Amino acid sequence: MKTNYLRSALLLIAATALTTAANAQKPGKKTAFNSYKNYDTFDGKGRERIQTDWQGKTYQMELANNKLVALAVDGEIIPSTQWNEYSTVIAAIREQIRKDRIQAKKDQAQAKRDQEQAERDQRQAKVEQEDASRDQQQAKRDQEQASKDQVQAKRDQEQASRDQEQAKRDQEQASRDRVQAKHDQEQAHLDQIQAKKDQERAAEDQRLLKQMTGDLVADHIIPNEEALHELSFNGEELIVNGKKQPDSVFKKYSEKYPRFAQGNTSYENGKRQFNGLHIHRN
Repeated sequence: MKTNYLRSALLLIAATALTTAANAQKPGKKTAFNSYKNYDTFDGKGRERIQTDWQGKTYQMELANNKLVALAVDGEIIPSTQWNEYSTVIAAIREQIRKDRIQAKKDQAQAKRDQEQAERDQRQAKVEQEDASRDQQQAKRDQEQASKDQVQAKRDQEQASRDQEQAKRDQEQASRDRVQAKHDQEQAHLDQIQAKKDQERAAEDQRLLKQMTGDLVADHIIPNEEALHELSFNGEELIVNGKKQPDSVFKKYSEKYPRFAQGNTSYENGKRQFNGLHIHRN
């Protein structure tokens, strides 16, 4: 049971690194969460993983069917015997997530209402345009019917012209609203595609880091995988746990891991704070 708990906790901590870039893309309502570190997902099998900054601490947790199975605070794994001490803050975090989901649904409903209102405005503009056309025809009949009332007919015609211009402006505004709605929809689609790419790239980075860690152990640069605490890798040098590696080692790893060497990569795994893998790409 203890082995399963540790495995779940470690998976929870590793998963948070994969989602940081993706979450940074998503705008939303401001809450007690840090929008760049908040992470909440379901795997479709009753398992939920959450990471968030809450009242100055970073909480990472995993739940199965609404029951806590793993917990870490500021990168430190909390044993199940101490979970009771965090029940209040965990409940508050989950309640905030629930409220955020409700707010997201409300925002979606409001967007739909706005779209429906734009369609109503367009129909109203068409009605007003038709009314203006009828007014213009009536003005013409009045002018032909009574030459003595020419002055009044002219005023009616001018009014009809103003109505027609207003109808045209309303129609143009409705058209602009439709264009904006389409643009927003296309942008949301592009953001979704970018988020997927970022997640896939983060997964590949984690895979390569694990492979490279295994190579460092095999080359006796570190005694085991858990011994890797710091790593800095760029086009000029390779530093492992604060020690700059010889040129031969640097060349070997640059050829095998050009993705890291060209990306100005850094990795930190502190005892108090989970920092994870960072790659700066130009």
